[in-house]
Amino acid sequence: MDSRRIAALLLAACLSASASDQFDTECYTANGEDYRGRQNQTSLEGGRPCLFWNETFQHPYNTIKYPNGEGGLGPHNFCRNPDGDVRPWCYIADLEDGIYWKYCDIPTCQMPGNLGCFKDSGDPTPLSGGYQTSNKLTIQNCISFCRNQRYKLAGMESGYACFCGNDIDYHRHGDAPSTECNHVCFGDHTQPCGGDGRVIVFDTKVGACGGNFTSPSGVIYSPDFPDKYKPGRVCYWTIQVPGASVLLFNFTFFNIVDQTDMVELMDGYSNQVLARFDGRNPPRDIVNITADFVILYFYSDRTNEAQGFSVLYHALRNQAVTPLEEDDDGDEEDTSTVQPHTAKSNTSQNGKSSLRYYVITSSPAKMPGQWHEPGRTAGHSTMWTIYALAALLTLTVIAMVAKLLLHLTVKSPSIPSISGSDSCAQSTTSEPWIIFYRPSTISLFKKKLKNHHGDLSPLVGN
Repeated sequence: MDSRRIAALLLAACLSASASDQFDTECYTANGEDYRGRQNQTSLEGGRPCLFWNETFQHPYNTIKYPNGEGGLGPHNFCRNPDGDVRPWCYIADLEDGIYWKYCDIPTCQMPGNLGCFKDSGDPTPLSGGYQTSNKLTIQNCISFCRNQRYKLAGMESGYACFCGNDIDYHRHGDAPSTECNHVCFGDHTQPCGGDGRVIVFDTKVGACGGNFTSPSGVIYSPDFPDKYKPGRVCYWTIQVPGASVLLFNFTFFNIVDQTDMVELMDGYSNQVLARFDGRNPPRDIVNITADFVILYFYSDRTNEAQGFSVLYHALRNQAVTPLEEDDDGDEEDTSTVQPHTAKSNTSQNGKSSLRYYVITSSPAKMPGQWHEPGRTAGHSTMWTIYALAALLTLTVIAMVAKLLLHLTVKSPSIPSISGSDSCAQSTTSEPWIIFYRPSTISLFKKKLKNHHGDLSPLVGN
């Protein structure tokens, strides 16, 4: 095993240990559809054991129907969410009332930005700011409503109620198990929107279009997440970590439909594209960038919608390739709220990347309304090619018009006539003569000078 692979494994282990000490999440989607953990009972305390997925042939989800690991199914009995329900679940042995499955209460399956499930006794409410109800409520609808009113927190209850606020003691009435916030959102039955007397609280920075990140690690979601991103989105996020020499980007979730919608990682100083991903070229590994300033760019055209992405970033120091420590004082400009769980590395022993940049093999469609620096790739040079051709065409038209005007002017030269007795001095002072550089004109000029008897110039006499 070569030294680079050994260094990458050691670094991945170091990062995993460091992240697990600070963060505790194995899910980056609102409903835990991406959960691949190993909990095999419905609750850690007093829960019922799960049945193996390769032994549940009498039920809709089993390894015979899904033999290729779809939805995380396999010869195991870990909780999964293969049907896009509001949270991971598993089959259990039949109870007396005929129930053969149950949701799993997984403490480590809580996406960053989801602050938890809390009791609501109503006096006062956990969030005492704005309020609305809707029969089309989704998580992002509520978050956007509260964000537009400049609230930091958004809470959903009973599937249709949305609460906003800045209350730091939103848990004043006590915490509740996550399985008590399983009422589906009226606008999206794959999302949890609280429960009866239970409110699920989110940070309003989730799903924002753009932001500034300065902490050593964080999670960035596509705009409108966990809803589908809307058409015509153009978003920028800056990740600038002072003291970092390497930034690692791990796309924990990626669902973009085609090649016109894209995600780019750009150098923050030169705007050079370092990696580009789209529906045909999804990220397949961690991206290593040897810089402390990176811009994450997202573009969607005016026709497509999809679930989007979540990307986890982590900053490393240069010398010992060690992760940067979190700042205890925090950063007011940092839009990250709940931080990531783990990250792998492709760096070598000297801090350089063994896979420094992705090779860009395809160029996306042109992106309207965006300014690009000279160092961009072929996809962006298409616009400059069009501009150059347009400029060349304009110059050609101008040259043709100028040539036509010059030709018309030469066709009808106005050379002043000289009367026989007028002096040359009077003519030159009253009417300046114009010489057109054509042989016929010069000859005519000489002939008129020779016929002028009052001119005593030796050049004319000869």
